[in-house]
Amino acid sequence: MHVYILCMTSACSDHPHPILSLKLDSRGSKSSAPYSRRLMKPITSTRSIAAWQPLALVSALATLAFPAIAQTSVDQKLAPVTVSASRFANDASFAPIGATVITAAQIREAGIGNVNEAIRKIGGVYGRQNLNGTSDFQLDLRGFGATSDNNLVVMVDGIRISENEQAVALMSSISIESVERIEIVRGGSSVLYGEGATGGTIQIITKRGVAGATRGSVFAEVGNRNSKEVRASLAKGWDGFSIDANIGGLHTDNYRDNNELRQDNFSGGMQWAWAAGRAGVRVDSARQDSRLAGGLSWAEYLQNPKQTKTPNDFASIDTNRYTLFGEQRFGNWEVAADMSYRDKTGNSYYDSFKSYRSDDGAMKQFSPRIRHVTQGGTTRNELVAGLDFSDSDRRVNYAGSTNVDATSQQSKAIYVRDEIQLDKLRVAAGARHKKFDQDFNSNTSSYDKSFSLNAWDIQASYEFLPIWSVFAKAGRSYRVANVDDNYGKSTSTLLDPQTSNDFELGTSIGNSAKKITAKIFRHKLKNEIYYDQVLYANVNLDPTKHEGIELEASARITETFALSAILRHVDAKFTDGPYAGREMTLVPKNTATLRLNWMPGNGQSADVGVQWVDSQRYAGDFTNACNTRIPSFATLDARYAVRMGAWELAVTGTNLTDKNYFSQAFGECRDSASIYPDAGRALKVSARMDF
Repeated sequence: MHVYILCMTSACSDHPHPILSLKLDSRGSKSSAPYSRRLMKPITSTRSIAAWQPLALVSALATLAFPAIAQTSVDQKLAPVTVSASRFANDASFAPIGATVITAAQIREAGIGNVNEAIRKIGGVYGRQNLNGTSDFQLDLRGFGATSDNNLVVMVDGIRISENEQAVALMSSISIESVERIEIVRGGSSVLYGEGATGGTIQIITKRGVAGATRGSVFAEVGNRNSKEVRASLAKGWDGFSIDANIGGLHTDNYRDNNELRQDNFSGGMQWAWAAGRAGVRVDSARQDSRLAGGLSWAEYLQNPKQTKTPNDFASIDTNRYTLFGEQRFGNWEVAADMSYRDKTGNSYYDSFKSYRSDDGAMKQFSPRIRHVTQGGTTRNELVAGLDFSDSDRRVNYAGSTNVDATSQQSKAIYVRDEIQLDKLRVAAGARHKKFDQDFNSNTSSYDKSFSLNAWDIQASYEFLPIWSVFAKAGRSYRVANVDDNYGKSTSTLLDPQTSNDFELGTSIGNSAKKITAKIFRHKLKNEIYYDQVLYANVNLDPTKHEGIELEASARITETFALSAILRHVDAKFTDGPYAGREMTLVPKNTATLRLNWMPGNGQSADVGVQWVDSQRYAGDFTNACNTRIPSFATLDARYAVRMGAWELAVTGTNLTDKNYFSQAFGECRDSASIYPDAGRALKVSARMDF
């Protein structure tokens, strides 16, 4: 699977560009340079996984899983794994305070094809186009601009998949068919999830097999720009044992020249369950090849936003993740542990620098924890304590150079959290202490540093009426400079940890038919880690503040129509230093998402969505001296589907007005910026069969 890391070091000279942290195999390479021939020219269909051959895909999946399948109802649901605010499975009614929840039904009704898209279009989270053309957009929960992906934590069933690099979490490796629900918790969450959770957390909760049940689906889609996608999933449960497998392939030329993408995914797992617990293993694997279209000047963008100036640039990333998990209840006590190992290898080439780069990285995590629950009448108390151990390393090689950059980070943390529910009142408080050890070695520089950080939070909610509740949060969160932030630095010049004092106040009114939630928030940061395009280096900023308002509303207008809206206003500014009062860059003040869903109950369905994004400062405009801004834009998407028995046929369109716009632009002002255009109109037709 492919990840793009935004190069933000002095080696990037005039502007940041996407780099990679992985090494690819050199099959068929014409020279000794460590790069893959498969990306040196337009990608052909010779890859080992035929991502757009449905028969081969279904055959492989069925062979992997089991020889025979018992037919079951399409409507039969798999039992959800609900990971609560305590990192333990819990009842859905005890969801995190103030969370936004996206259900599998909403994802299906909107025709969403990947997790990142569901978070943006249904969850209303603003996202910037990934520089490599994949679906892994850079998500921004609380206005953190270019570093937004390093200020939120993404988890799958409680396993952290956010990277210790300047890289987005690879949500494109997660099968959308396996998702039961997505919980978005905005605001500081470092007590339970550690560094990088100032903006919030995104929990992706997957389905679990049911004893004696079998379920599966096959999906195929074609569209303009030579887009072809095939997915298949299969899950079966026996008494105390279940297995699932998901496989998918995507091939598209994308909107711009030299931006072809190929991605193949596999995920599968086995689980043993008994009356008082469960244990299992999971494997997730992804392969991604992509061509890099690069940036354009303003004049070039106006002339033709599809063009490229980098016809020879390419990149590739392969990643594998292996996870073991288990939990056991002993009366009111419950113990659980997760252990995971992730490796990434990849390669990139940038013709303007004549630079071949190959990276190898690995990350190991171990998280044992314990919970004690007592309940009597309307009173419930949940005490959770746990340990988090993490060990990551990365080696970077450049073709033709003897220099090897080697970095590593080890960390260990202890946390405790207690939540009590007294009838209509919920109160939770927790604290975390974490130790870090970071080191880096190359031929030109090195560092070795150890330090500790603390986090805390307190949360409360009160239900005044069955349809009205109020909630509040306060705490302290942090972010640690990652291996890319500290690249090339010495022990004396390492970046300081970023800390934030967080506050949120909100209210929710309504029920499942009609509901509105309003929040006000504030994050006061010291040493915010950001890239300064004047210095061409990552720096600790002077004090900053991110504050604003969030509104979420949903309503069942009639028996067949449902409407939802999410609005966000954020004011991100410097509060001290030479830039005091200036706006932060790449942060739109306002974003709005509106969706209308039609479900008449006769097999037809339709979903229409509009997202509007306000104007924003160019990435390097810290002084706010530029009199132009990245223009605001609005996009329209829609889907119409017809179900006939086990089959569903659908037509989907994105950016239906074919709006020319961009959300990534690096430089101090329009005429000096490197602009990365977003995609124009896309139309696709699909067929899906459930069994």
